[in-house]
Amino acid sequence: MSDAVRIGILGDFNPESRSHHATNDSLQHAARKLGTKVESQWLPTPSLMAAGAEKTLENFDGLWASPGSPYKSFDGMLQGIEFARRRNWPFLGTCAGFQYALIEFSRNVLGIADADSAENNSGSKNIVIYPVACAVPGRNGNAPKLSGVIPEIRLRPGSYLQRFYGKDTAEEEFFCNFEVNPDYEWATMEAGFPVVARGADGEIRAIESPTHRFFVATLFQPQLSSSEKHPHPIVIAFVQAAADWRRKKLDDSVLE
Repeated sequence: MSDAVRIGILGDFNPESRSHHATNDSLQHAARKLGTKVESQWLPTPSLMAAGAEKTLENFDGLWASPGSPYKSFDGMLQGIEFARRRNWPFLGTCAGFQYALIEFSRNVLGIADADSAENNSGSKNIVIYPVACAVPGRNGNAPKLSGVIPEIRLRPGSYLQRFYGKDTAEEEFFCNFEVNPDYEWATMEAGFPVVARGADGEIRAIESPTHRFFVATLFQPQLSSSEKHPHPIVIAFVQAAADWRRKKLDDSVLE
């Protein structure tokens, strides 16, 4: 058995996506910082609906819900996220991965069966994820409404996220057209995922679970600012959580 930490990336890899390459790279930045090995594998969303998908997910030590919506399989992405939440697997969701985490727990924890994103044009009455309300001024050409590096993201005191950064505010890069509908902010707390980062006008920018092994989801993309010299603290924390979970699984298997 390989001694590498195995990360499954939920999403449909696009070789033309900067975010997707940055996801792979940021995991290696974190691995080298921690002095460990990481093997990552993209798990196409249709495959997450296949028979035996749960057994496949069990082979990984951590799961990352990637950017890239609309996904090839809406239900596949929800299934992958549900596995991580229900089975307490280390989980990181970024950009659309964050959006779909909210849809997943709105549906499966709170019972809002038609919770959805406006991007899917489903006609649902419960649009948890809706178009970005305030476009960033001066963004490049046809870039998404919320794109570029945004300063002064406020981190909730005492949160895991604040501890990872070691400060009260952060500057992060976004690349998205959709965000949380504030009418559904209650759903995050009700489902056990408090808001731990907000934008300048109080917009929800990250959630986490205080009861899971590691469950963090951000609308911004930490992978985009990770580098060899400066691995991103969220990705480092995620890889460390996955390494710890791998070790526990191996220890438990020896005791059986």
